[in-house]
Amino acid sequence: MNKVEKPSLDCRWIDDNALKIVEALQNRGHTTYLVGGCVRDLLLGLTPKDFDIVTTAKPNEVKRCVPRSYVIGKRFQLVLAKRGAQQFEIATFRRDKCEDDDPEELPSGDNLFGSPQEDARRRDFTVNALFYDPLRDDLIDYSKGLPDLRDGVIRMIGDPEERLIEDPIRILRALRLAHKAQLSLETDLRQSILSTAHTLPLTALPRRREEFLKFLRLSFPAQIFIECADLGVLEHISPQLQQLLQKDESATSFTRYLNSMHDRSFSQSDPIPLFASLILAYVRTSIAEDPEQPLRAKELLEHPQLASLMRDELGIFKYEQSLIAKALQLQSFLCRRDTFEKRGTRRQTAIISNEAFPLALHMAKQDHALSPNDLSFWQETYQDMAPAKPKRARRRAPRRSSRPPSRRKKT
Repeated sequence: MNKVEKPSLDCRWIDDNALKIVEALQNRGHTTYLVGGCVRDLLLGLTPKDFDIVTTAKPNEVKRCVPRSYVIGKRFQLVLAKRGAQQFEIATFRRDKCEDDDPEELPSGDNLFGSPQEDARRRDFTVNALFYDPLRDDLIDYSKGLPDLRDGVIRMIGDPEERLIEDPIRILRALRLAHKAQLSLETDLRQSILSTAHTLPLTALPRRREEFLKFLRLSFPAQIFIECADLGVLEHISPQLQQLLQKDESATSFTRYLNSMHDRSFSQSDPIPLFASLILAYVRTSIAEDPEQPLRAKELLEHPQLASLMRDELGIFKYEQSLIAKALQLQSFLCRRDTFEKRGTRRQTAIISNEAFPLALHMAKQDHALSPNDLSFWQETYQDMAPAKPKRARRRAPRRSSRPPSRRKKT
């Protein structure tokens, strides 16, 4: 068998569990495909992060066909199937409402099921509307996504301005996809982003938070923030970052910090180090340029611009804000190794045991604030002195008494 050099539409690049789920549903007579990002990424030669599945089977039918799965959601019902650390989303083909529908017979939420063609028309971009049957090796393209993918273009399905107003988060998704897959925005879509960016504040902050985190997971996250500023998107969702990127010197420093942020010692799924890297870039370009300058966590949390950025613009939770501020305070101490070594064991242990210490070390590496010798010292000291994580106590099931429950006499 020839060695596959990069991902492609080939079963060798598709997760075995995803194949088994598709097969289980097809064996019961349900049309079932892989859909969306995984198909797009395989065609681009990228390794998919996850595999989404779509089928004609209703959620409860999926649950009967696929072991260890359960139905979630009310407004948009779908099925999750857990396989070890992975989980697979299995959705039923949807359609939009039409004039012939009886309002009294319509299901609640977004649970109007339809055909593959109708489902494809509901999706956001043509390159995300590709279906793939891995068992028959069939690529199904109802929205002309394959030609757009070959041309390197992101095109909205339907009228771009209407679709963006319908859900302004699509603005952020389009920009993220362009940077992730090295594609360009189709002219009408780009123009519609310019004219509808003002609607973004109408979206829920938790949804924007998730998009910011996805920005930060990109290989070169600074570029997407710069484009958001150029398109007038950033001023509506993060005025603090917009103001920073309008100053040439600050923008250069901010870009350098963000593009060197990734550290494989932290999981990309953990939001705290991702947000910490962004906040560090902001602090170093707007508040305290010198990593050795002592910072106080309390003062950082009360800093008007920084507090607004974290709380109102990025949606960082209070605990996350507190941990990031503590790490910034602790980081300046890491530059004073001699002070640490003069302290007693008890005080040293208290510093190393601080919950923010690993994050402070992560920030110090991003800051290039420590010499290789000092960095090695802190890493080894942390390994030697950090307290072991307590094991969770197993909950015992209550013992059942063999005696029948006593009955009180009625008086």
